[in-house]
Amino acid sequence: MITIDLDSAEPLFNQLMMQIKLAVQQKNLLPGDPLPSIRQLATDLDINAKTVAKAYRLLERDNVIESKGYRGSFVHSQALNNLDADIKKWLHDVIALDIARYRETGATDSEIRVVFQNVLSGNNLSGSKPSTMPNENKQSEE
Repeated sequence: MITIDLDSAEPLFNQLMMQIKLAVQQKNLLPGDPLPSIRQLATDLDINAKTVAKAYRLLERDNVIESKGYRGSFVHSQALNNLDADIKKWLHDVIALDIARYRETGATDSEIRVVFQNVLSGNNLSGSKPSTMPNENKQSEE
C-alpha cells in the first residue's frame, strides 16, 4: 500500500516514486502488475492528479513502469533492473565533463552560469547564429 506524508519536506511526487520503487524491490508489485489510474491514486492519497502524473511520467522515463494507453500503467518487465536509474547522477557527470571543456577554452564560471541560465530559460542570444569554440578557429587555421 502506498502512503504519503503530507508534512514531509520531501516532494510528494518523489515520495510516490520511492514508494512504488520500494514495492517493486520488495516484490509487492511484480512485472505486468497494473497500477491504479492517476485519478484513482490521487483520490486515494488525497493529492493533486498532476503530482501522480509527474511521478508516473518519471517512473516511465526510468522504465520502472510503462503506460499502455487507455489500458493504464503497469510495472515494466525490467523494473527490477531499472530501480537504480539516476538521471541526476548522469546529468551531473555529463555536465561536469562539458564544464571542464568550457573552462579549457577560457570561459569563466560566471559566463558558463549565465549561458546555462539563458538556455534553461529558453532565452536565445538576440540574432545569434551558431558559433564555433574559440580554439576551433585557431586549429583550423594551422
